[in-house]
Order: sequence, then C-alpha cells, then structure tokens
Amino acid sequence: MERVAYRPLRNAPRFAVVISVLGMSIFLQNMARITWGAEFQVFDIDFGLAPLSIGNVIIPSKKVFILSASLVLMIALALFVKGTFLGKAMRATAADREAAEMMGISANMVIVLNFAIGSSLAAVAGIFFAINYNSIDPYMGFNAGMKAFTAAVLGGIGNIYGAMVGGIFLGIFEGVGAAYVSSMYRDAFAFAVLILALIFRPEGILGEGKSGEKLKAR
Repeated sequence: MERVAYRPLRNAPRFAVVISVLGMSIFLQNMARITWGAEFQVFDIDFGLAPLSIGNVIIPSKKVFILSASLVLMIALALFVKGTFLGKAMRATAADREAAEMMGISANMVIVLNFAIGSSLAAVAGIFFAINYNSIDPYMGFNAGMKAFTAAVLGGIGNIYGAMVGGIFLGIFEGVGAAYVSSMYRDAFAFAVLILALIFRPEGILGEGKSGEKLKAR
C-alpha cells in the first residue's frame, strides 16, 4: 500500500494524499466484504480469569487485558520514538524532511518504517476492538479511525503523549455521556468533543508537536 498508494504522492499536495488514503480504505473494506462477507462474525473470548472488582465496579478480565496491553504498547512506542536512533530520525524527518536528508537520513526508509509501525499498531488496535465487542466486520475500522483522529486532535497533532491523553479523555467523555444521557449517542459525544476542541483549543491539550506545527503551517 505504501509503495502503490502513498509513495507516488510523496511530494503531492496534502489533499491528494487524503483522497488516496480514503480510496485505499474503501478498496480494502470492500475486498474484505467480498472475501469474507458483510455479516458480523461473532465469537467469544474467555481469558479464564476472574473479573476485577473495585468497590461496586466490576471490570471484565478482557478489559483489564486490553488496558494493560495498550499501556505497554504506548510506553514502548514513546520510548522508541524518544530514545532510539530510528526514533530520532523519525522526529527529524517529521520536523524538516529536506534538512534530515541533508544530514544523511533516508526519508523514504523512515517513512516506510513509520508506515509499518503505524499499520502494526492499527492491527493490534483492531484485535483489541474485536475482543472488546466479540465481533468483527469489514467496516469496523471506520468509526475507530475517526475516533483515533479525534483523540489526536484533542491531545495535540504530532504529540505522541497528547494522543494518548486525548484517547483517555475521549473514552471518559463517551462513557459518561453513554451512562448519563444515552448509549445511542456515544459516537455523537466523540465528534462533539472534536468540534469543541477545534473551536476552543485547536492546538490540543498538550500542544502540537513539531510535525503538527509544520502540517498546520502547510
């Protein structure tokens, strides 16, 4: 996908890249629908562990597993980006691609690496999503992707820690809204948060990272 849909548009306007991303998303969704069908595939996951009890709150073991594994992956990603040579190369390329190439960094290699890491984490997120809801379908990633974008905007575009914090805040807003108003409006709360964030704090909770500032400038 990176070689076919993204690399030829490496120097194209941002709008062209967005259209390519949407087109690839629609292609993959429909290929999955043709291959496995459009019906929900339902399954059950049993970790064989007792639920976690905190006062009157009972948390299923699968949710504890999802939260724990997510925290481990988020910490590992932050350490990789902040503390390794490849992570520094990624940050340098995001801040100024031309200057990074002049310093001997292969921008193509860094972008492919970033694409691979992002895709791998998205696949893990899809597995967690399926475990949580006990079902999968070809279109399950659309709302999840939109909420991931909302979390990134809420926390600060280009800020890894901001995206993590934004995801937690978004989950809290959704949960409180579903509990005290209606679960039917769960998605509406998420996108209401996105609109409010864009209006009142477009830089996000923790502020934008270097890549976010450059994207905004462009």
